[in-house]
Amino acid sequence: MKVKNEQTVVLIKPDGVKRGLIGEILSRFEKVGLKVVGAKLIWVDKTFAGKHYSLDTDYTRQVGEKTLENYQKYGIDPGEDLGTTDPLKMGKMVRKWNMDYISKGPVFAFIFEGYGSIALVRKMVGSLFPFDSAPGTIRGDYATDSFLTANLNKRSAENLIHASGTPEEAKFQRKLWFKKSEIYSY
Repeated sequence: MKVKNEQTVVLIKPDGVKRGLIGEILSRFEKVGLKVVGAKLIWVDKTFAGKHYSLDTDYTRQVGEKTLENYQKYGIDPGEDLGTTDPLKMGKMVRKWNMDYISKGPVFAFIFEGYGSIALVRKMVGSLFPFDSAPGTIRGDYATDSFLTANLNKRSAENLIHASGTPEEAKFQRKLWFKKSEIYSY
């Protein structure tokens, strides 16, 4: 399998911006050879956040199923806590929490370019839930929130950073977050 030169979108979420981690996070990616080809600070509104967090039924259901798995892992009844055990309804709740989270302050958006950049960035970012992230990953080193705390408080886990997960997602997010004129080739 040939590793492709590709672009991926990385967002430092409002908690990472507020804590002054932009430079530290950027330097980690640059140190492994990824090239910044686009960057900007933006405060998104709920409409824009809704575009980023897709309302695609399959994706929303998957988010709900993952949430349900985590509730089961901790022995908490989601029906009692969230009022439902339906994965689609749970996914919609989490989507709203995510939209609230990403729109509560400025976001620093990057496009990184490099060979195998999507997989490399995801590896460096760590697990979605900070408490599950290994030391040495961005979330493992800097994020302190947990699934349990977030869900019991009816909010998204504050995990500092977003990274595109697939080439298709990276392409969609690149077009959503950046104009062609904001992406540079050098």
